[in-house]
Amino acid sequence: MRRLFDEELADLDNSFTEMGMLVAQTIEKSVQSFVDHDREGAKAILDNDHQINEREAAIEKKTFEMIALYQPVTTDLREIVTILKAVSVLERMGDQARNIANSTIRVKGTKHMASIEKELGEMGTQVAQMVSTVMGYYIKNDALGAEAIADENHSLSQRAAKVRSDSVNGMKEDSELVDSAADYLVIAGYLKRIGDYTTDIAEWIVYKRTGKIIELNPGYNYFI
Repeated sequence: MRRLFDEELADLDNSFTEMGMLVAQTIEKSVQSFVDHDREGAKAILDNDHQINEREAAIEKKTFEMIALYQPVTTDLREIVTILKAVSVLERMGDQARNIANSTIRVKGTKHMASIEKELGEMGTQVAQMVSTVMGYYIKNDALGAEAIADENHSLSQRAAKVRSDSVNGMKEDSELVDSAADYLVIAGYLKRIGDYTTDIAEWIVYKRTGKIIELNPGYNYFI
């Protein structure tokens, strides 16, 4: 029975980490599509969105089955609970990537601000790396590393605030930038939410490792 449980838990771990990497790739692609004004790329992201949802459903189903069948305790139970909680966070990250893709398709502005779009592209790369990094902490069971993701999220928050300030100033200076600047504000908000979600996963990693529930995000600061 123990051998079977360990094998199924290893498969569950693999499915969870694979979903995390898929989400990270989707986030980066969605932001790049927005920056490149690539509507076809954005449509491809929307067409494949079901993959993330289906993975979440399958992983959740497996966690419930394992809890019912094996009735795990202590560290085993914490690992399964961590996956059950964190997989829903990954799905919400995927929702934000889908929102970015939708914004790309319906964007109306004809005049753009290259400096802000560059900043958004860099934010997309940063937040995708944050997702990959926090999944690495999960694999290594690294509670200290997971806690450090909050510092990275603070850096992302500062970049989002800069995008907000530059976008507002752009609208004030040139009325033709209003549509584009409004889109920049929305995209920065989506990226900031994803950053907040990485700290949610980090909190569950700490729980998995130590059994302690901590707060790395004392209130989401969406800034918009």
